[in-house]
Amino acid sequence: MKEVLITNDAVVFGLLMIILGAIFKTNSSKHPFWVKFYGVVPAVLLCYFIPSVFNSLGVISGDQSKLYFVASRYLLPACLVLLTLGTDFKEISRLGSKAVIMFLTGTAGIVLGGPLAILLFAAIAPDVVGGSLDDMWRGMTTVAGSWIGGSANQAAMKEVFEVDDVMFSKMVTVDVLVANIWMALLFIGVGKNKKINKWLQADDSSINDIRQKLETYRASIAKIPSLNDLVMMLAIGFGATGLAHWIADYVSPAIVELFPSLSESENPFSSLTSTFFWIVVSATTVGLILSFTRYRSLEGAGASKIGSVFIYIIVATIGMKMDVLAILDAPELFLLGIVWMLVHIGLLLLVGKLIKAPFFFIAVGSQANVGGAASAPVVASAFNASLAPVGVLLAVLGYALGTYAAYFCGVLMKIAAL
Repeated sequence: MKEVLITNDAVVFGLLMIILGAIFKTNSSKHPFWVKFYGVVPAVLLCYFIPSVFNSLGVISGDQSKLYFVASRYLLPACLVLLTLGTDFKEISRLGSKAVIMFLTGTAGIVLGGPLAILLFAAIAPDVVGGSLDDMWRGMTTVAGSWIGGSANQAAMKEVFEVDDVMFSKMVTVDVLVANIWMALLFIGVGKNKKINKWLQADDSSINDIRQKLETYRASIAKIPSLNDLVMMLAIGFGATGLAHWIADYVSPAIVELFPSLSESENPFSSLTSTFFWIVVSATTVGLILSFTRYRSLEGAGASKIGSVFIYIIVATIGMKMDVLAILDAPELFLLGIVWMLVHIGLLLLVGKLIKAPFFFIAVGSQANVGGAASAPVVASAFNASLAPVGVLLAVLGYALGTYAAYFCGVLMKIAAL
């Protein structure tokens, strides 16, 4: 275990908040340097990258810290509720089928990318792969589980394909670094949204119409939040979080008891036994239900803004788990991961070009697979906070498909390694 300078999580959290504060302060500056800088580098990318640098330098440790666990279990459910509180199903339904098509395309890209990466390196650069191909493809199944579903699906693949612990550790590093590099590129792409859509020949007028209508609705109910409003928003957010945990604590073991076969790792629906899965589903459901009630008006007091604050904290804690120097330990595995991700990206761009899908659908469809509930709404809200529910709903679909699609990918990789 590497030596870490700051181990007190209270100090680490304070450091992360100072970093966020500095980024937002400079992002709002009218100084020509900062205007040009943030015209190229999205603020959300720095919220992710700077903590990763501190982690790599040994100032803080994402592995030793409990902050990500707290953020993912407490702030994430709360922000899902606050972001979905203002959901307008009628407007979101106008997004059409392209959102689902791009999500499924992203899944297909990951399923096919793994076997293709193995075939490519086995054919043209076997020395790059190194070691045993048998160990390689088994380890890669855990990445497939993570990139399609999440950590529960990743753990399932480890058991299903009997992945060695050493290989599993290496693949976790590949998973985190490659996936987050891609997310960083997506954030850069958000700033070039119009240029990308022009290349795709995509008409994003429906997305813009929805954004404008939601913004008009927000403006019509906007008000300076009172102390009562702030307390109510936090009460709803964290009250729903508590309810989601309570539901998950009962539903998850109940499913195991009623359907014992689901607890077996090889079962494609084993993620239904995951407590975290039910926390995310329950919190999202509560938020969507409340969007039909008078509490939807809290959006005017800034419910989604508070949810966005939580998102940035989550982004910072995700960033502190990444070691930007880890690529030096196993560069050949990262080459595999990069080729794999390029297949995913290439297929998304190809299908997106063919159906003229806006970049929004490509970005969110990809992150709903690769990043799941922790980052899909982050990417969606980078376009507009009102669109975060789209990322949430697609991420939940990713949980449902994760183990099944990852298992199929594993079978294909096994065949490719023969």
